[in-house]
Order: sequence, then structure tokens, then C-alpha cells
Amino acid sequence: MRSACGFASAASGPFYCPNDGKVYIDLAFYDELRQKFDAPGDFAQAYVIAHEVGHHVQDLLGVLPAFNRKRQSLGEAAANALSVKVELQADCYAGVWGHYAEKKGILERGDLDEALNAATQIGDDAIQKRTQGYVVPESFNHGSSADRKRWFKIGFDKGDAGVCDTFKATRL
Repeated sequence: MRSACGFASAASGPFYCPNDGKVYIDLAFYDELRQKFDAPGDFAQAYVIAHEVGHHVQDLLGVLPAFNRKRQSLGEAAANALSVKVELQADCYAGVWGHYAEKKGILERGDLDEALNAATQIGDDAIQKRTQGYVVPESFNHGSSADRKRWFKIGFDKGDAGVCDTFKATRL
């Protein structure tokens, strides 16, 4: 598919393009989420969308432009570490959205578990273990399963985007 960020194949998975402010999701990804990642459910799918919308929020707040400028001057390991902070913040924002979805009464029993399972299944460590049989933390660019789950839950429990500052240790 074409985006203002270039061509993306289904293999690239869901993504946010800051050049046009749109979220791109190949719907086949949801089959993968259910089958390959063992993360079924409508709220698992909603978590993925909310995470990508979280990147749009970051773009509006200036986090993404600052990240993109900063990572150009960093080596691969440092750029990956900063990328993890960006991704975990998007997970936290997704959790904030989930908090308000729950307050509106639109969540069903088990929905939170679906999102937390999805966050766990698509952590860098889980993906690396599944695909290559071992884990290389220095290469993480989205965060570990535990961190993705934790930051989603922080946003969900607090319902306040102000708690989503994953950059406290590393300022942009």
C-alpha cells in the first residue's frame, strides 16, 4: 500500500505516518495477531489501533518530530533505546484510551485481558524468541512484553496521559 511515508507491505504491520497523519493497517494483520501471535479478540485489535493513534498524539505534541531529529545523531543501540521509549509511550496512550472506553461502559468481560495479552505477545522479546529462538535486548525497538504490558496498564489504570512520560531517563 502507498502512504505519504512511502510504500509499505503487509509485512510492515500497522503504522502511523506523520507525513499525512494517518494510521495504516492491513486487515490481514488481525489474522496474524490471532493466529501467529495467539492474541485474538476485538479489544486486542482495538489496542493495536489505539497504539497507532497514540503515535498521532505524539506527533501533535512534538514527540515524534523530536525523536526523528534526535535519532539521526545516535548509533543503532541508542536509537533503538529511544525508539522503545516512543513505543511504550504510545502503549500508555492506548491504555488511557482504554480507560475511557471502560468508563463509557463499552468494554466487555475479558477485553482488558485481550489487550494485555496482545501487548505481551507482540513484545520484542516474544517476537524474537518465536522467530529466532533467542532474545537480543539491544535490538529492541518496541519494548519487552513486560514493559509493553506495564505501560498499557499504567495508562489504563490512571486514565491520564500525564503519567505516560517514558522519557524521564532520556530527554529528547
